[in-house]
Amino acid sequence: MLIMKRFYTVMSLVAVLLYMASLSLATTSSSNFTDLSALLAFKSEIKTDPNNVLGSNWTEPGSFCNWVGVSCSHRRQRVTALSLRGMDLQGTISPYVGNLSFLVMLDLSNNSFYGHLIPEIGHLHRLKLLILEDNLLEGVIPASVYHCQTLQVISLVHNKLRGVLPKYWLSNLTSLHTPYLGENNFTGTIPPPLVNNSKLLRLGLEFNNLQGSIPDEIGNLKNWKVPSLLANNLNGTIPSSIFNISSLQTLALQLNSLSGTLPSTFGLQLPNLGELYLSKNQLSGSIPSYISNCSQLTRLELNYNQFIGPVPAGLGHLENLQVLYLGANQLENQPGSLELSFLTDLTRCRSLKSLDIGENPFSGHLPDSFGNLSSSLQSFYAVLCNIKGPIPKEIGSLRNLTVLVLSDNNLSGPIPSTIKGMKSLQRLYLYGNQLEQSIPTEICLLANLGEMALENNNLSGPIPSCIENLIHLQIISLGSNSLSSSIPSSLWSLENLLFLNLSVNSLEGNLYANMRALKMLQSMDLSGNRISGKISTILGDFQSLSVLNLSKNSFSEVIPEQLGDLITLDYLDLSHNNLSGEIPKSLVVLSHLHYLNLSCNKLSGEIPRQGPFANFTAASFVENEALCGQPIFQVPTCKNHSTGKPKAKFLMKFILSVCAFTSILIVVILFMMRRQKNNVKTHNTILDVVPTVEHRLISYQELRRATNDFSEANILGVGSFGSVFKGILSEGTLVSMKVLNLQLEGAFKSFDAECKVLGFDIEIWLKS
Repeated sequence: MLIMKRFYTVMSLVAVLLYMASLSLATTSSSNFTDLSALLAFKSEIKTDPNNVLGSNWTEPGSFCNWVGVSCSHRRQRVTALSLRGMDLQGTISPYVGNLSFLVMLDLSNNSFYGHLIPEIGHLHRLKLLILEDNLLEGVIPASVYHCQTLQVISLVHNKLRGVLPKYWLSNLTSLHTPYLGENNFTGTIPPPLVNNSKLLRLGLEFNNLQGSIPDEIGNLKNWKVPSLLANNLNGTIPSSIFNISSLQTLALQLNSLSGTLPSTFGLQLPNLGELYLSKNQLSGSIPSYISNCSQLTRLELNYNQFIGPVPAGLGHLENLQVLYLGANQLENQPGSLELSFLTDLTRCRSLKSLDIGENPFSGHLPDSFGNLSSSLQSFYAVLCNIKGPIPKEIGSLRNLTVLVLSDNNLSGPIPSTIKGMKSLQRLYLYGNQLEQSIPTEICLLANLGEMALENNNLSGPIPSCIENLIHLQIISLGSNSLSSSIPSSLWSLENLLFLNLSVNSLEGNLYANMRALKMLQSMDLSGNRISGKISTILGDFQSLSVLNLSKNSFSEVIPEQLGDLITLDYLDLSHNNLSGEIPKSLVVLSHLHYLNLSCNKLSGEIPRQGPFANFTAASFVENEALCGQPIFQVPTCKNHSTGKPKAKFLMKFILSVCAFTSILIVVILFMMRRQKNNVKTHNTILDVVPTVEHRLISYQELRRATNDFSEANILGVGSFGSVFKGILSEGTLVSMKVLNLQLEGAFKSFDAECKVLGFDIEIWLKS
């Protein structure tokens, strides 16, 4: 009996357990169906799936937990993460995403989702990571986001969101430590509640339209590491409290309108500061000397402000410094120093890679220690610094330097031959100085050189023929020097050349024999030299040329027709040469040509009317020998064209018949004269009409001159098949002639009838 009771008890427990299990399975099945429906609804809103990620993988058979981008919890098999980063998807975000109630991470970044940020996001109470950066989302951030109490990271960078930053949801999200909202269109001011979140570690508000000042309360963020407020419209001073946040690692405030000075104690409380970006503001005063205490500093960007005074010598203590930008301020040299002594201090920064001191009134010499700068130095910018004296020969020690910019200073003396030691140099800018002597051949040993700008100096001598060794050259700018001799033929072997400026020198010779086509060259300026001979037809093979300036040389002969093959040409100046002949008709196809100057040559013939010539003025053609064309060009009207009248069309209509009819008309006159002589006694009236003199043969060209090129002003009458002109021959004889349009049906019959009226049979005369 006892055994039977125990049996029934066990069976009852099993039944209860089975019932509870069935309820649990039913609940799980229902929950899974909710997630499945939400995912399928999300998929239905995708308009473009170029990689067919969802189309081939997100199908109903099998568990959705195995779908691409979907992660589920192990026990309940609920969706906890949806990550489709960088799938090139396009569409809207389905509101059914809000039904994924177990979702912890939603990452749809680097796609093309558009439309508004759905308010159903607020239903995701377990959400910790919301990453929607690099999309096309617009509108405002929905207030419902503040319901996501567990949210830690929100990244909406690089969308089209707008409106003011919400004042309350950021303060209500007590777990939020990293809001990235940069590269949108947010306006208004920085809300104070935002800076009251003690857990805030990083803040990205860069590239928006925020205004006003930075809240003073920002100093309360004791755990702040990386604030980024760059590229807004912030003004006022930088709160001094921000420089007391010892946890700061990066401070980015550049590209604003911040003013005032930096506190003198700057640097004393920033032991972890690694990057400081304050460029392109309106900051003034001196650079604090205590900045040298920021021993972890790797980047210091203070350029484009109004800082004054000398560069602190203590910057040399920043052993980890890699980037130092001090350009475009009002910094000066140390008082009483003839050289830029701070460069000697910076030789201790052995990690320095990029140094910009340009656009400051330093006024001094480059020290010999310049060559002792970091062996890691890759770029040095010192434009417009009033640097004087020679370039130190020690510069050759900077073997890893790739960019050297010393332009627009007062450097003098030669380019040192030790430059050959700068094996990594790619860009050399020394223009706008007083450098002299010849270009050293050692420059040809800079095998990596891609840009060489030496214009506006006093350099002389020839262009080194070894220039062909610089196979990576893309820019050669040697204009406004005193270079002589001819352009070396080796220059035309530089196949990567994009820009060539040799203008305003004393170069001679010609281009015809040695020139080879540079198919990548976009701009060529050889103006202001003494180059002679004809313009090479090979220029037509310079397929990418958009600027061609050969003005102020001694080029002669004709403009080559091949220039019409330069379909990308935008600028053409051939003025002040000795060019002759006609303007090539091939130039009318240059649809991109916006500037043309052919003045001061010996050109003749008609100025074309078509294509780009319709937009040019008389200035393009002045001081030539015999150009003609439209009145707008201030040249005589061409003889074979009459502006404003249908003369050209009229002449084209009759020109085919002029020669034939004129000859026949002369024959008729001679026949009548012969007849008159034979019948002088019986036909005295004819003597009154046709004089008894022997007429000479008259050429077609003389008839053209007699009628002023068959001018309409000389028309005596117009019939069905032609017109009668009057004319005066060279000896003064007044004649009339008829010009038939032989293209008209019946013209020959009309001519035959008129001959019979005159009293003779043309067929009999032709046989005699």
